[in-house]
Amino acid sequence: MDASAAAKAHLLTDFRVASGKATLAGVEADGAAGPAVVFLHAGVADRRMWEAQLAALAGSHRAVAYDRRGFGETRYGAEIFSQVDDLLAVLDERDIAKAALVGCSQGGRIAIDFALTHPDRVAALFLVAPAVTGAPSPEDFPPPVEALLELMEEAEEDEDLERLNLLEAWMWLDGPGSEEGRVGGAVRDLFLTMNATALYAEDPGRETNPAAFPVAHSRLADLQMTAQVVWGDGDFPHIQQRCVHLVQAMPQATGSVIPGTAHLPNLEQPEAFNGLLQDFLEGL
Repeated sequence: MDASAAAKAHLLTDFRVASGKATLAGVEADGAAGPAVVFLHAGVADRRMWEAQLAALAGSHRAVAYDRRGFGETRYGAEIFSQVDDLLAVLDERDIAKAALVGCSQGGRIAIDFALTHPDRVAALFLVAPAVTGAPSPEDFPPPVEALLELMEEAEEDEDLERLNLLEAWMWLDGPGSEEGRVGGAVRDLFLTMNATALYAEDPGRETNPAAFPVAHSRLADLQMTAQVVWGDGDFPHIQQRCVHLVQAMPQATGSVIPGTAHLPNLEQPEAFNGLLQDFLEGL
């Protein structure tokens, strides 16, 4: 059954979870009583980036995704808040004792931080080009990447959010070393819609994180659960290097590269991505 047919066979139920001054907007695939899987979106997207994955898992798992503060349909007032606490609120409200966490980019960072803070609530980690709290920043970039970063900086200084959205699609969807517009069609339209919502959103406030002390980057060996790290060969070089480091530093981690993709491989090649994810979950 393809993703479209699966989506029709299994309805998605919207839910809302209160956490501090936020009302987190989420969705859960109906019709499954299997193990829970919670999806954490990238910082240029929202829960809609996982539609194909929710559909693929709907018949076998409790598949859940939600919008963080500043993204999608989540509503909030500015305050000091914790992404770890927000995820915990989702698990508690949905009565999920333990879940496999699937996190992309900033979503991967939150998955790692949560696993260090609440290891008893995490069955496994499936990390997609993840950020890592405390990871060192790259000192320099290849010339094409540096040029693109300069264009983004100019758009930010000019407060040209429309142009910035297009440049971020180039950077994160196409890949910083690719031609602009490499990925088109419905996938690009979805990216631009999701990222525009985030760019125009009100400031949710300052994020605090107990897992940052000491920083997660120095505690990767503490992540004892089964893990898989996935990345595209068109992503930033330093992100690819970070993914390799994660595979080496996490005791039970394996790694997979999806060729021909950049930072969001689940959007570019959902069938290949879903195959890796389903094999991983079945192996648990």
